[in-house]
Amino acid sequence: MLHHLTPFDRAVNALLRRLPAPRDDRGDVPGWVLVTLMTAGLVLAIWAIAGPALTGLFDDAIARVTSFGG
Repeated sequence: MLHHLTPFDRAVNALLRRLPAPRDDRGDVPGWVLVTLMTAGLVLAIWAIAGPALTGLFDDAIARVTSFGG
């Protein structure tokens, strides 16, 4: 069956045979869950610390923009 292939197809087949077999990464779900929970925890901690300052900064910027037009 390989005698009907073009030289390009033969070269691609030869390269594909040299590639490692695909890995099965389905067993890494607990790692992704941990990364997701840690990221959410960091976002909440940073928001708890910086939230009031960011709210004040936003309110000040909105007040300046609205007073500029009037």
